[in-house]
Amino acid sequence: MSDGAFMISPRWRWFGVACSALFFVLAFTATGAAQSIGPVQAILQEHRAVLEKSSRKTVGPVIDALGDSGLERAPLVLEAWQARNLYQRTEDGLFFIGEERGGTNRLIDVDSGDDVGEITRDTAKQLRPNGGVRRVIGSALVRFQLNAPDPADREAALQAIDRNPEEVHLAALGASIDAESDPTLRSRKQRMLRLLEIRFEKDEAARVAAIESFRGDIGVDVRAALNPLVATRLEVVAGEPPVTRNVARVLAPGSAELPRDVAYSALVDAGLATARIDREAIKSALVANIVDGSVGGALVAELDTDAARDAAYAQLANDGLAPRALSEADVDQALSAHTFFLSYSERSSAVTEAAEAVLSSINLSLGAAQGADLLLDGLSLASIYFLAAIGLAITFGVMGVINMAHGEFIMMGAYTGYVVQLFVPDYTLSLIIALPLAFAVTFGAGVALERTVIRWLYHRPLETLLATFGVSIALQQLAKNIFGTQARPLTAPDWLDGAMVINDVVSISYIRIAIFVLALLFLALFLLIMKRTRLGLEVRAVTQNPKMAASMGINPDRINMLTFGFGSGIAGVAGVAIGLFAQVTSELGQQYIVQSFMTVVVGGVGNIWGALAGATMIGGLQKAIEWLNPSNTLAAQTYMILFVILFIQFRPRGMIALTGRAAEA
Repeated sequence: MSDGAFMISPRWRWFGVACSALFFVLAFTATGAAQSIGPVQAILQEHRAVLEKSSRKTVGPVIDALGDSGLERAPLVLEAWQARNLYQRTEDGLFFIGEERGGTNRLIDVDSGDDVGEITRDTAKQLRPNGGVRRVIGSALVRFQLNAPDPADREAALQAIDRNPEEVHLAALGASIDAESDPTLRSRKQRMLRLLEIRFEKDEAARVAAIESFRGDIGVDVRAALNPLVATRLEVVAGEPPVTRNVARVLAPGSAELPRDVAYSALVDAGLATARIDREAIKSALVANIVDGSVGGALVAELDTDAARDAAYAQLANDGLAPRALSEADVDQALSAHTFFLSYSERSSAVTEAAEAVLSSINLSLGAAQGADLLLDGLSLASIYFLAAIGLAITFGVMGVINMAHGEFIMMGAYTGYVVQLFVPDYTLSLIIALPLAFAVTFGAGVALERTVIRWLYHRPLETLLATFGVSIALQQLAKNIFGTQARPLTAPDWLDGAMVINDVVSISYIRIAIFVLALLFLALFLLIMKRTRLGLEVRAVTQNPKMAASMGINPDRINMLTFGFGSGIAGVAGVAIGLFAQVTSELGQQYIVQSFMTVVVGGVGNIWGALAGATMIGGLQKAIEWLNPSNTLAAQTYMILFVILFIQFRPRGMIALTGRAAEA
């Protein structure tokens, strides 16, 4: 052995070899692990410090990195992070999604979706972002959803923005429009973008352009976006309003817009004036300074008026025992020394001017839409009244019979529909069966009533009225005995659910549309029978001159029976239609009997066109009165009765008078 050399024992030589091998194994393992990290995991590891200790102000870079990556699983990671289902493995700091599989919570690889192990307190730590971070993540998820392949996801994103719009949505929404393939969603995105520009756009010209694009648009979302721009608040300053304020208008104290007391209270609230002494304060000061039965130079017994108490209080103020009360001159001086004005919350005058102009145009369109909606409501109600009154118009006009049981035929038709639905669960099929069956049932009931009661009381209107009123009460009680007093359901088919929405103001339910169509069909059916059939010819002959008709071989008694039955049958069909939206009870018919008689009297008895005109007038006026006084619908009924009483004073035969027996009745 040479100098300086030394001998290594075999034991230490093998130890060095083992350490070298272990180093290479660990290096190879680390290299393989690094190589196995997916792109999503790589982004998370790059921003590991932010994820481990996140805040609303620091999470932007990692969210932007995930959002700009275009990776398919990036949104899943954000969703898991927002839901507090993102975990960090303790041994290597890698991030995983927590998911329940097989009854246990498992770690799921963020890139592959593979199950890599069970979540325990020792193996992984849960990331718990606070509320601010979760809101930021939610905004970022909207950006992913806006460009999602599924249209349902994109629509959900628009709904999320609509519920909680934020400034960060502006850029994301604008960037998603060009790639939108669905025309409907594209239109909604463009509209929502303009709404966001009104609220969050920094460029004044762009905001004004977005506002003016909604000129005449009556959408609720538009008004919700514009109204805050023109909201004002009362301000008061000494001298002229500052140039930093967007002044709507200057107010004069004592005017209708700014009463004198309100103006002075504003001065006090702004710290620009002292509060006035009220009556309670004067009383308390007087009580506190009573000495030997007197206060302020006056006996307590003499302080029985406000003037006496004011004089005593003034003396206390002169003696320095109470604060001086302000005189009216002091108040006027304080008011005249200050300027009162309404200022917009929005600082840009160009924006508020555009918003005021657009809202003015919207109000015009809104008034027209409300008029159209009122017209539709009136026509809808008129169709119901016409359907309920058409049978009464026939029987009253042809026979001169005041049938107080007409409402009960409506009720019988509604209960017929209910019974049909008990045996036919298909609502469409049950409705198809119920309409002709209700006609048949009430036709038979009407014929029975005419044969047993009314035929003996012709030309005796008072007895007929009393007899049919008694039949009405009997039928109501019979319905209560059979069906009980609780309301019974008459369910409309699914295709009659909902309403046809024209815009945010004008809409009409499909049931009302169906009733309107049904009323037109019965009008056409009635005209067809009266103009094109032998029965109609005989009915018209009996209506015009029953004696002459009898001499021509027509049996007036038979015509009366069939006519009464036909009118009753139409009432039964009306009952099925009304029962689709009203409660089916034994009193159902009583809710429409008064309107039916008003319709017939106003329109002209015995004339189908008169019934149509009367129903249109009654329905339209009732809706107009309800619109003028929406808090009291009962008042509309009262006013309508008063209107009918006045109307028949000027036109006792109604709008369209009929010649013949009806005219002589």
